[in-house]
Amino acid sequence: MQSEQIRLTGARETLLITLQAKAEESAMPDSLLRDCFAADALRRIDQDSRHLKVGHDMIVGIAVRAYILDRWTEAFLRRCPEATVLHLGCGLDSRILRIDPGPNVHWFEVDFPDVIALRRQIYPDRAGCAMIACSIVESSWIAELPADRPAMIVAEGVLPYLEEDEVPQLLRRIAGHFPSGEIAFDAYGSFTIQLLRFHPVLLATGASLHWALDDPAEMVRQVPGLELIEDRSDWDIGQVARMSPPAQIAQLFSTVLTPYRMGRLLRYRF
Repeated sequence: MQSEQIRLTGARETLLITLQAKAEESAMPDSLLRDCFAADALRRIDQDSRHLKVGHDMIVGIAVRAYILDRWTEAFLRRCPEATVLHLGCGLDSRILRIDPGPNVHWFEVDFPDVIALRRQIYPDRAGCAMIACSIVESSWIAELPADRPAMIVAEGVLPYLEEDEVPQLLRRIAGHFPSGEIAFDAYGSFTIQLLRFHPVLLATGASLHWALDDPAEMVRQVPGLELIEDRSDWDIGQVARMSPPAQIAQLFSTVLTPYRMGRLLRYRF
């Protein structure tokens, strides 16, 4: 199969981290995510990602994160089968293929123009799915979306790369555009952000983390109309058991001591 030329750097290159993790986790006999599309996409990319060295614990953690976001999206679409789905910073993630939404769902993939150009080469066109080639922090593209349906907004592994003021601004624009919906994303506390800045995988890309969230209630204060409905920082014990002993201890430590939580998945309604 023909490979596609790609030279992504910085935050854009981190899409290879998540893609590689999902491909490798899905090849495991005890896979949770079972993403049969990730490995094929990874094979088609002509960029050496061996220097990223995604470790086993990160592989499992990324798969768990994606799995939970998938389930939240599916649950929303069961309640609202004619909804809009907005996939922010989509990268080369195959969420739309894993979920396979019904024909009445309007799905939008949003990412930088070079990422969207690559995505168009990797994945086939799909009815009901449109791609928007721009930075998610630009203000003009949201106004062009239909505003007559409830919306599910998913942002996986993207908001921490934004500046501190950009995240609430983005969420205010989204919540103000659609009549109702949910917003789901991952976030790290400020302590973890400091630690991750020295993580070898991120150092290899040159990407920088900026936005931290220590208290999920802060988003409710910053974005009028948001209501927190789920805060997940504890993984299923079966998935934690797949990690190394140090990672298991760290997961327990971060769950018990709120200021040191390694990461959390948040779901808000508006």
